[in-house]
Amino acid sequence: MKSALMREGAGIGDRTFVLVFEKGDEVMAGLAAFARDNRIMAGYFTGIGACSRLTVAFFDPADKQYRNIPIDEDVEVLALVGNLSVYEGGPRIHAHITVGRADGTTRGGHLVEAYIGPTLEVVLQELPVLLRREHNDEVGLPLITL
Repeated sequence: MKSALMREGAGIGDRTFVLVFEKGDEVMAGLAAFARDNRIMAGYFTGIGACSRLTVAFFDPADKQYRNIPIDEDVEVLALVGNLSVYEGGPRIHAHITVGRADGTTRGGHLVEAYIGPTLEVVLQELPVLLRREHNDEVGLPLITL
């Protein structure tokens, strides 16, 4: 993955980055490592590109479990959206993705992992605050606490 700082605001924690993932890179691990290396405590991102394979998931509130859905084919990333927060001392990436298949149909869900082919272009906007997650037993997920 390559990255560039595109804008740095006047305040602390107000930066915009462009990340370009290359063929074979894994998105979720790359985003987490970038956040850790650049001390990003809160932000949001969008992206477009293509994946060679990925796993999305659907959260079933009845049993408080994610159900993984593997997608093992070349797809276009039509929309990648997500946020970045802190959970248990490290960066937590929460992302959803919609991908387009060769026949024009779409698939999507909560992004578990995605391997790039040939590229993924992400714009990451850092926020000048700390977003922290805490586990919510009722829901069964780590939720942002305000």
